[in-house]
Formats: sequence, C-alpha cells, structure tokens
Amino acid sequence: MAQATKKKKGKQAGGKPVIIVESPAKAKTIAKFLGKNYAIEASVGHIRDLPRNAAEIPAKYKKEKWARLGIDVENDFKPLYVVPKEKREHMKKLKQLVKEADVVYLATDEDREGESISWHLVEELAPKAEVKRLVFHEITKSAIEHALSAPRDINIDLVEAQETRRLMDRLYGYSVSPLLWKKIRPRLSAGRVQSVAMRMIVEREQERIRFVSAEYWDLKGVFTAQGQNFDATLQELAGQRLALGKDFEPNTGKLKESAKQPLVLSKEDALKLKERLSKEQASVSQLEQKPYKERPAPPFTTSTLQQEAARKLGFTARRTMGAAQRLYQNGFITYMRTDSTTLSQEAIEATRNLIVEEYGKEYLPEEPRTYVTKVKNAQEAHEAIRPAGTSFCPINQLSPEMGSDERRVYELIWRRTVACQMHDARGQRTSLSLMLDDARFAASGKTIEFPGYRLAYIEQGDDAEENLADQEKLLPDVKVGESVDTKELAEDGHETKPPARLTEASLIKEMERRGIGRPSTYASIIETILNRQYCFKKGTALVPTYTAFAVTKMMGAFLGYLIDYTFTAKMEDDLDEISHGRLKRLDYLTAFFKGKDKPGLKGTLEKIDEEIDPRAVCTLTDVDLGSGPDGEPVELRVGKYGPFLSCGDVSASLPEDLVPDEMSAEFAQDILHKARLGPQSLGAHPESGLKVYAKTGRYGPYVQLGDPESLGDEKPKMASLLSDMSLETISLEEALALLSLPRNLGTATQVVDAETGAKEDNDILAYNGRFGPYLKWGKDTRSLAAEDHLLKIDMKRALALFAEPKKGRGRRAAKVLKELGKDPDNDADIRVLDGRYGPYVADGTTNASLPSGETPESITLEHALSLLEERRAKGGGKKKKKKKKKAAKKKTAKKATKKTAKKTTKKTTKKKSTAKSKV
Repeated sequence: MAQATKKKKGKQAGGKPVIIVESPAKAKTIAKFLGKNYAIEASVGHIRDLPRNAAEIPAKYKKEKWARLGIDVENDFKPLYVVPKEKREHMKKLKQLVKEADVVYLATDEDREGESISWHLVEELAPKAEVKRLVFHEITKSAIEHALSAPRDINIDLVEAQETRRLMDRLYGYSVSPLLWKKIRPRLSAGRVQSVAMRMIVEREQERIRFVSAEYWDLKGVFTAQGQNFDATLQELAGQRLALGKDFEPNTGKLKESAKQPLVLSKEDALKLKERLSKEQASVSQLEQKPYKERPAPPFTTSTLQQEAARKLGFTARRTMGAAQRLYQNGFITYMRTDSTTLSQEAIEATRNLIVEEYGKEYLPEEPRTYVTKVKNAQEAHEAIRPAGTSFCPINQLSPEMGSDERRVYELIWRRTVACQMHDARGQRTSLSLMLDDARFAASGKTIEFPGYRLAYIEQGDDAEENLADQEKLLPDVKVGESVDTKELAEDGHETKPPARLTEASLIKEMERRGIGRPSTYASIIETILNRQYCFKKGTALVPTYTAFAVTKMMGAFLGYLIDYTFTAKMEDDLDEISHGRLKRLDYLTAFFKGKDKPGLKGTLEKIDEEIDPRAVCTLTDVDLGSGPDGEPVELRVGKYGPFLSCGDVSASLPEDLVPDEMSAEFAQDILHKARLGPQSLGAHPESGLKVYAKTGRYGPYVQLGDPESLGDEKPKMASLLSDMSLETISLEEALALLSLPRNLGTATQVVDAETGAKEDNDILAYNGRFGPYLKWGKDTRSLAAEDHLLKIDMKRALALFAEPKKGRGRRAAKVLKELGKDPDNDADIRVLDGRYGPYVADGTTNASLPSGETPESITLEHALSLLEERRAKGGGKKKKKKKKKAAKKKTAKKATKKTAKKTTKKTTKKKSTAKSKV
C-alpha cells in the first residue's frame, strides 16, 4: 500500500489551504467557522470503488480472468479501483483545487471508513502539497481549531482494516452469489453480515412454525381496602403453584418436567374455583416492602440510539442515522458512529452545569458517573453520542433549518445525555399476599419517592408489559391479618405465545450482542435484506420470505461456516487485529479465500458445486403439508419465479409475501384443489367465442382471453384486475372491459405546440399501466386520481384532468409538499414535490429523491441543498447560475427596426425554452 501522506515538495505560491470532507453539508458548517481563509470542498462520499459492472472495467483489464471480481487474487489480492462516471467531473474539480493548494487537509469522518476515504483521495488526487489528516468528533469551532493545531498522518493500519473489509465483502459476495443464482434463482445475493442477519430472521420464524400453543387459566380479583380498589392474581392453590407460560415446552405445548409440578387449571376448573371462593372472606397473609434504586442508562452508542429511536419514535435504522448525520454535519451532536459510552471531561462538566440549572442541585450526584464500554476498536470515536460543544443547545432552540426528524432524535440524545449524569431514581416496591380459603392471591405495587434521572429521560423497554410494570402503582396501606373485601372475581385464560418476530431494534440488539457486524453498518444491512426481498415488514416485524428459507437452508448445509455466528463475530475481531497492526491483510485474505490449514472459500465452492441438488435445497420441509389424493406428498418449493406448491403434476404459485408461520396443510390443500380445477371460466367472448378465464399469477389476479390450445402460436391476451376487483366476484362484463383496454373516450382538439398554437385532433385513451390507471392524449398523459375509475371515467372528467397545470414535457405539475426557501447562491426556489416514484427535492433544474426512510416533513433547506449538490455531483442536472446585474446596453448609431427586434425576442425565447427542456 502507498505511503499514508505525501510530504511537502515546495509551497504553492498564493494557494489557500484546502480542506476536504465527505458531504457538502459538513463543508458548509466548517466554512462558517473558518471563513474565507480556507478552500473547503466535499468529496461527496467515496470517490472510487471496485467496478460495479462490466462497463466500469477499464479496457486494458477486460480480458483478465479476475476483472469481473475486481481483485487480482493471484497478485497479492490487488484491487482494481475505478472512479465512477458520475464522479469524474467532480474529481477534476478536486484535482484543480489541490493543485493550487499549499497544504491539503483531509477531514473525513473519524472511523475506519473515513480513514480509507482520505487514503483514496491521496491516491487519486496525488497532491504535490503537504497532506495532513484532521480528526474531530464534533463540528464546533473549538474542535476544528484544535484539529488544525494538531493534525496527524493517515493511519495506515485503520486503512488496511477497512480495505480488508471491502475486499472480504467482494470476495464473499461475488463468489457465493453466483452459486445462489445457479441453484435457487437469479438476482440473489450473499453477504458477510446480511446472510447472518437473514439466518437470524429465518430461525426466529422457524421457532414460530414449530411452536405449539398451550392454554392455562387462573383467577383475577378486584379487592377493596380502606376505600381503595386494587387487583390481585391467583398464584397458589392448596400450596401448589399455578402454571405460567414459561412452564410449557414451546415445541410441544406440554408441561415441562420438573421436581415440583405446577398446577394447570382448565376453564371449567377456574369457573368452579371462582364460584367456591366468591363466598370466602379475604385477609392479608403477607406484606413485604423493599426500597429500590434505578440507575440511568448510559449515553447513546450507535446501536442503542438506533434501538431507542425504533422503540420510541418508530424510526427505521436508516432514518435514525440520516437524522443523526445531519445533526452531526450541522454541529449539533458529536460523531454518530461510535461504540463508546464514555463522555469527555468537557461533556461531563457541561452536563452537570445543565442539571443544576434545569433541575436543581438535589439531582446532581457528588461525583460524575462513568460508564464502562466494551469497545475493542481503536479506530472508532472515543466518546458517546451527545450534544456538541461545551454548552448544549437547548431542545427548543435547535436551528430552524433542522426538520422534525432531527428535532426528535436530538431530544432523545439531549435527554439521555443529561439523565446519565443525574441521581438514581428511588422508591419502594410492595408485595402483598391475600388468602381466600386455600387460594393465595398476590398483588404488587411501586412508589417513586425521588424521581432522579427519570425527570429527564425514561428508557423504553422492548416489551409493552415491561413498560407498564415500570409505572408507579399504589397499594392501600394494610397490615397482616387485616380483612379485605372481595369486590369481583373473574376467570382469566392465557395462551402461550410464540417468540416475537425480530424487529429492526431487536435484530440490531441481537447482532450487537453476538458481535456481528458493526452498528454503523446495521442500517444498510437491514435495507439490503429488505430490498433483496429476503424479508418484508408486517407492522414493525421483519418476516422472512420463502426465498430466505431456501438460501439459509443451502448455506447452512454446504457453507455453514460462512453463516456461523461465532465465525462472523471472529471476523470482526480479526479486522480489529488488522486495525491494530497485529495481523496482516494479505495473510488474512489468503487464508480466507485460498485456505491455509483448511480449504478456503474458492476450493470449498468448487467442491460443493456438484454436490448441491437444486431441487433438494429449494424444497422446504419446515411444515408438514400432507399428501394429495393419490398419496403424492405436497411440497413447498422455491422456483425461478418465486414460491409454489407442488403435488404430483399439479402446481400452484404462492405470493412472495405469504407469512411462513401461517402456512398449514389445510391452506395448501385448498390452493392445490383450486389449481386442479383449473382456471375459472367466466364465459365466452361474444365475438371471437374464446373463453375468458379468471386466474391468479405471480403478480396477482388477472383475466385471460383464450388459451394456448385454442390460439396456437398466438399468445393469450391478459389484463390485471383493478384494485377494487377480486377473482371471486369479477363478472364476464368486467373481464371483457379489462381485456378491451385501452378505452377510447373520444376525440378532442389538442394544442400540440404552445409556441405556435398548432392543434391536432387526438383520441383520449384510458390505460391500466404498470403504475396504475392513466390517460393518454397524444403525447400527453395524466394519472387517474383515487376517486376516478378506469372503466367509468368520461370525456368531461378526462378533459378536466388534462386542463390541470403541466410541468416539463407535458406532465401534470407535481404537487408541492413543502416550500423550503431559496438557494442563497442563485435565489432558486427549493421545494419538496410529490413525484410518481415518491417525494423529491427540486430547484427547477435538478431533482433529487429523498433518501429511504426520510419524509417531506423532515427535510430542511440545508439538507435539500446537500441532496441537490450530491445529485449534481453524480451527473444529474446543473446548478443555476448566480444572478448577475444586467449591464446597461450601449446606444448604437442605428436603432433596430420593430420587426428585427420582434424576431430576435422570439428567437431568444425559443432558445431558452429549448435549453430548459434539455435540462
């Protein structure tokens, strides 16, 4: 690997120091502190990477066997890095900037990835000026000035660790994914962490499939003492403990074997017991009161912030990290990618001062609290996520440029940071036992005597019942032996519940517990398995698809070590060893790919290729689906086009989003029975006599005209059902109407050239397209509104839709969702608009989609400008030029004639119009 920095070869005359960061937003924030003495520019993320496709491979490498992989595995795993097409113009700009600089500061983020970006910048830009690395964990004036006063060299060990991770990911993904395409279905992917995360989700669903519910009953009573009602639950009967959910085997529903078997009440038992005990007088048999203390949770790490934002705010990991990144780039919080729970001395002092001001001295401990962290990575930020600076910005004074997402995430961080330095919460827990004849009922209460840290922050639990139990609950002040009135007794039935599906929060928690991956990558990992359709969301739960079952089955059987939890966690430890300089990248990659004491990935894949039977790995046996009429087994399989049921010669497609733990033998038999009956015939076409069928396919219900037997080489015409139709209720008339699409609503005169006023008579046609129903009039189109029906819309309504304002090339003007303000550079209006593919920001020349998980409400002017700048850096649109004052025209000896002036104006207008349409 090249040297970390290039030493100065002579000062560049008149050049400003250049600071390069990752994002335009971060550049703007730093510029506020440093002014015009520095040239500050963004790399806009990574400036180069391994080739994404064949088109990016340079011509001189195309014939190399390793070119597609992008790594020369026979030449010390040398990577082939390329600058993507959309970054080339921006790279020219950066090269020109550093060419004129007397010193180049690399101020990329304070982690391994940031270190790697700095190294790539040096390699690609090859600056002649001196290169220095700036590191800071918050973007404040003091932090920037301190970093400038103490720059360092690029840490090659950190770069080596990040490069190893990148090459490992490519070797893993590009080697294993083709095997999945070959044995299961195309366009699948495998990944070092994503495959393990997928395994966790699949295994949780398998537990749910195996789960057998058990029923048990008890009694709940409402009792009264000293005028106060309170609840108590039956715990024991005749000295025998009643069964709880934990007493049953999850896979059988049977009671677990134990030395003291609990008593299981049926509903009938509970009813009889209720009748008997209703006649008895209750009395207090036991009373216990214990003081308790609750400590505040540590300040946030990346992982705990993602989990808490998911529980309290309902945010995805991607949405949380997006908001946190914007807060960091704008100088409101410290660096958001960290495993540390440590606070700096200045942060502790700022927090303690704030506690006294906001809550009073009684809430401040004598000594600052310290929290132990299990951080192993020297390259990660050494401080927890907290508000930036020596005095924290109040929640209600956050910059107006910050959106609602940023405000809500900042409040979490602010409150958690303050709470972690406050006194414990204190109170009393009371346990109360009542006797009704031979039945013992129990009640518990909690009083908070001193709220302590709870004034600032209360941590959210994963379990709703746990959150309820944490609330204050008062019991009457009774004594042992005192009689208590029984107000009501009721039988209470329970069923054991299967383990809850993993959510984003619980998956992150589980991965962190096992040491799998890094918290900074969890958001992208979850996004990948969702995008690859390995799972889908049901509420907040992550539900695996049958494709995920097949992939996990195959990898578990033939590549088990790659998705082994301990192997994946050890891989992170090995990367840490590389980051400390105790392990060499080449040695590690060689052992992983080629093998050392045991076969490497390459040899293992060559060996198992012939061993894997595609039919076997794609046949899922998690549920017994019974047999068909002739005794053939019913099989659930994953094919090229998705999951399907098979029994003998009969098969039936299944929707990809079918919840696996809801599959049953009865459901499968019903699907196959319908498949044996064949498609439902609705009747015959009145003109052609061809039969019209109602069918279900991979993409949902549809109708079909004719069949291969009656049409020969001609393909049957098909049409998808509209959203308000179903196979069970669709009529022949509706089916014929769908098959006759597009509908011709009539002919109308249309202006086809606004400039010349030229008109044409064109038909208005109604289509059912890929993105829903729409109208077409010449080259103009309109999507139908929710209240419009494709088969009922008339000419009058169609003309009304086309009369709405247009934008660009004849499209209806996108709805403005939010006005953000003006671009300070060129006075362009910045808006959030509602597009066909979702909300986006626009300035009139460039459009940029909102990142996944972000909402129009959360977008600020500064963030929008950053998105537009990044889009332009990728080749999408041009920035509007800064407005210039018009210079007064010099008087000419000869005045232009009116005719000439008119012509010139018309020509200029036409040119402007053409230029705008090209953009």
